[in-house]
Amino acid sequence: MSATPSSTSGRPSRPSHVRRDLAIVGAAALFLWAALTSGIAFAEVLSVPQGVWLIVERMFFQGGPDWSYAPRAMEAMIESLQMAWIGTVIGALISLPLGFLGAKNVSSGVVSNVVRQILNAIRAFPEVVLAIAIFIPLAGLGPVAGALAIGLHSAGTLGKLTAEAIEGIDPGPVEAARAVGGRGLQVQRWGVAPQVLPEIIAFWLYRFEVNIRAGAVLGIVGAGGIGFLLQQTITFGRYPQAGMALIVVVAVTIAVDTVSGAVRRRVIEGSDVRAVPEVEVILEPAIVGR
Repeated sequence: MSATPSSTSGRPSRPSHVRRDLAIVGAAALFLWAALTSGIAFAEVLSVPQGVWLIVERMFFQGGPDWSYAPRAMEAMIESLQMAWIGTVIGALISLPLGFLGAKNVSSGVVSNVVRQILNAIRAFPEVVLAIAIFIPLAGLGPVAGALAIGLHSAGTLGKLTAEAIEGIDPGPVEAARAVGGRGLQVQRWGVAPQVLPEIIAFWLYRFEVNIRAGAVLGIVGAGGIGFLLQQTITFGRYPQAGMALIVVVAVTIAVDTVSGAVRRRVIEGSDVRAVPEVEVILEPAIVGR
């Protein structure tokens, strides 16, 4: 009797068409259950495109955007940029040591697990929730609360990314630093940091782009910036001014993304982070002088 193709190849047989069809049916049933039990009115959902077009028409086609409102919109957008930048710096400063503590290959198992859970807990709360529940009651309405909310949430995300980047390093430079007598912070400084800093800086720049959008959303809950301006203009039906604010948001966001993307590529491509030949040269004089 001849063997079947699956037995001769030694590979496990692929899931049958029946299992695939059952998975598709199960996913569809789950979607229908969620849609029917969540109270979504499908008639209203179908009317959303028409409503969106009416708003767009009022903003951009019925008289066009109010170009005289551009200075005020740009001022609010600059405030959002400042809020995003301050929040990114706060997140970067907090996340860097947490990332080292959370990496399993440079920290003890207990400390790494505890720090990882702290980072998970921070990321569990979006910036809006942090602003409403913590920072607006503490700092009041305005960009300060928004910057603090962005900073704390960024610390959770950047800390996780930093820890994962450290866990993926080449152990060679670390072993070289230890071989010449480096200890503790010296090993981290010369064996770990040069390998991960370009990638970490790229994370910071990307997070800044994300935080610009987060800052616009936070403005809706009173954290200032362009989001607050948009909320006010739309609430009071000043659609030409709202259209001008949207144009400013899109233009500034595209400009920041372009510049930040170019800097990220330059940081990553222009660095050779896998070889650290200067470790021995830098550490040896300090060790010999002991």
